[in-house]
Amino acid sequence: MRFDQFLELYYEDMEKRLKESTVRTKKYIIDLKIRPYFGNRAINEIKAPDIRKWQNTLMNKGYSQTYLKTVHNQLAAIFNYAERYYELKNNPCKKAGSMGKAKAEEMSFWTKDEYLHFLEVVKDKPMSYMMFQILYWTGMRMGELLALTYEDIDFEDCTIRINKSYQRLGRKDIITTPKTPKSNRVVNIPQFLVEDLQEYTNKLYGIMPDARMFQTTKSHLTREMERGIKLSGVKKIRVHDLRHSHASLLVDMGCSAKEIAERLGHERIETTLNTYSHLYPNKQAQLANRLDGEFERKENVL
Repeated sequence: MRFDQFLELYYEDMEKRLKESTVRTKKYIIDLKIRPYFGNRAINEIKAPDIRKWQNTLMNKGYSQTYLKTVHNQLAAIFNYAERYYELKNNPCKKAGSMGKAKAEEMSFWTKDEYLHFLEVVKDKPMSYMMFQILYWTGMRMGELLALTYEDIDFEDCTIRINKSYQRLGRKDIITTPKTPKSNRVVNIPQFLVEDLQEYTNKLYGIMPDARMFQTTKSHLTREMERGIKLSGVKKIRVHDLRHSHASLLVDMGCSAKEIAERLGHERIETTLNTYSHLYPNKQAQLANRLDGEFERKENVL
């Protein structure tokens, strides 16, 4: 069977088991970076040297290490599927080895001062101001923000319930479950954010409890981010990096990795540690100094 023929079997199965947005992303990567190279080849004749040549071709194009890793993982998933369910004798990806890196070398984020400087120039648009406030002070994902409804806000308990995510697929608005089971969570918010939300929602005429609070898209939010960066002069980061900025703020406040994992909706605490470990070195030094102080006090007592 040709590789591209097998892909249709693979897609058909995945469409029944994965979210529409996940399948869409998978198809986009495979059809753009994998199918053109292997499509006409018999799947059982693709060997490790062929995988290595394909890897070298992509590596020479200057893609980021994390993107290379993502693309390779998609090819490996196809061969794993063929090996497990269609009795492919050998998975060439295992022999060829991977490419790229799972974790980016550097993470972009804003300090609190940088964020507040940015916030000043987007106050002219209430919806943009409110969305950026929520993203920075809660660390929620963009899709989670765009799926929020009025009934998700508890003004008395000062919480926001996160139990869905928004996607724009083609010309359709799609509401899905969050990224992982742990992404279903309730986030406590500070009083000033409650007051901002009350002021914002009071101006929404005739809002329905189950209607989306922010009737916009990810692309619009990205453009607003770019506008604010240009006007404020702060360093350029992505909308998603506001999530990292929130995590950085929590680390500076002395929050534990467990607390951060629960707030961000990470499935495993290892994800939090792997993503934000570089933010912790100074905290470890501070901890050591505190322990040193404890020992000195005991010596004095003795």
